[in-house]
Amino acid sequence: MYLTTKELAAYLDMSEQLILQLIYENKIRAVHDGQQYLINKEQFNQHLKQVEKVKELIEEWKNEPIPESPDVKDED
Repeated sequence: MYLTTKELAAYLDMSEQLILQLIYENKIRAVHDGQQYLINKEQFNQHLKQVEKVKELIEEWKNEPIPESPDVKDED
C-alpha cells in the first residue's frame, strides 16, 4: 500500500512540507508517478520498527552496570 505525502504527513502528524523536504534529502524513499510522490507504507513501518529496536538496545546498553576493573587500586 502506498501513501501520498499528504497521507504520510497525517499518519506521522508532521507537515507535508517537512515530508517533501525529507524526500528531497533522500531520507525517505519515495516513487514519483509524474504527479505526486508515493511512499511504501510497509517499508516505512519496517524502518520505524527497526529504529525502535535500536533505541531499546541503546537503553539496555546504557542501563548495564559498569564492571569493576581489576586494575583499579583503592586509595584508602
